[in-house]
Amino acid sequence: MAADASRLRNWLNDAAMANGFHSVHVTAATLPETTGTHLRQFIAQGFAGDMRWLADTAARRSQPRAMWPDAVSAIVLTMNYGPDHDPMDNIRQPDRGNISVYARGRDYHDVIKGKLKQLAGQFAARTTANVKVFVDTAPLMEKPLAAQAGAGWQGKHTNLVSRDAGSWLFIGTILTDAALPHDAAETDHCGSCTSCLDICPTQAFVAPYKLDARRCISYLTIEHKGQIPKEFRHAIGNRVFGCDDCLAVCPWNKFAARAAESKFLGPQSMPALADLLRLDDQEFRQKFAGSPVRRAGHARFLRNLLVAAGNSGDITLLPLIEMRLRHSDPLVRGMAVWALAQLVDAERYQIIRSEHAPGETDDDVLAEWAEG
Repeated sequence: MAADASRLRNWLNDAAMANGFHSVHVTAATLPETTGTHLRQFIAQGFAGDMRWLADTAARRSQPRAMWPDAVSAIVLTMNYGPDHDPMDNIRQPDRGNISVYARGRDYHDVIKGKLKQLAGQFAARTTANVKVFVDTAPLMEKPLAAQAGAGWQGKHTNLVSRDAGSWLFIGTILTDAALPHDAAETDHCGSCTSCLDICPTQAFVAPYKLDARRCISYLTIEHKGQIPKEFRHAIGNRVFGCDDCLAVCPWNKFAARAAESKFLGPQSMPALADLLRLDDQEFRQKFAGSPVRRAGHARFLRNLLVAAGNSGDITLLPLIEMRLRHSDPLVRGMAVWALAQLVDAERYQIIRSEHAPGETDDDVLAEWAEG
């Protein structure tokens, strides 16, 4: 039996690598009760912000077997999406739209799920076991499972860190009713380092290992449905979809490699703000088809672009900002007002406002964003 288990594990390792994964680890399809406790505390403290689905699925999310009672083992796979440059260089290009590294190519959900299904099918054919695959869309807590399986540890920025791949890792999971030998959990190797906490532009970490999503730029530019609060707008800089700062400064990235999967190295790296601001809804959908960026929707993406435009110091963007002063969505109108106010003096601001919204007073328009 031990020999059979060893042969199966060797096959699993080889098959995972052949399917493009960086690592494969196995653990029990259960998590400690403390995992659910931490999740409930996160929600109770309001740190989840608009992500109400976390509360709605908290009971199922706390234990993998709550989703599939027959699950015995969790096969946790990672895939590297490391950039070929230092993403911190991107924040020094104020005329460009800074899109998070993970969202610059094809949507990782689609890419990894296809590979997971192929590997799971091979595993099922070899073992006759039942399998289910998960990639960050179902209520399964992948990061705690990955740490328990030994794929890495959850760093002080709450993301998975690997000693041989750094912070640039996607996670996919195969649950199975097969009993497999388990790998040892990884220990925490953050030590006294606080680089990820110190770099955060909006001070979103209330303590090591504890994130207030309501202050996180990734949350604000992707998940948040309302106006971006004024206190965070300047700190956002040119980040129009997500933020990589806490990942990029992790010292363990010295072992990270460039993504091997070409689909993660797409064309959306640092488009010009001017080009992005010109997009209408249909053009937005076409440009970002198959990309995670599309999930924000055109109006919220315009909201983010206008924050970046206001931070750019680039007065050549004024005509493109003025175009959005009559947008149908108050998210866009309000942020266009704010962006305008960042780039022109008070006199010019009043002239432009009167030209574009002669039937509205400044107080009416400013109210749309001042409370945001």
